[in-house]
Amino acid sequence: MKAAIVTIGNSQGVRIPKILLDQSGLSGDVELELCDAGIIIRKARKTRENWAESFRQMADNNDDELVTDPTPSNYAREKWRW
Repeated sequence: MKAAIVTIGNSQGVRIPKILLDQSGLSGDVELELCDAGIIIRKARKTRENWAESFRQMADNNDDELVTDPTPSNYAREKWRW
């Protein structure tokens, strides 16, 4: 299916036919990704999506240790002022 690139104000866009939107389930925010063949449009992921599962896996693997570096950085030692 072909579509034309159209001017929308100072930008350009593509009108996506309703049948493609219905079949893809796309609506609202989307993510755009540039690839060799063109531009991929996919459903936007929610902020922190799957974090709970990732944290659970980290805990299961004993990989959830708090990481701290007691050594101050050069910036903290030389430039930081209260």
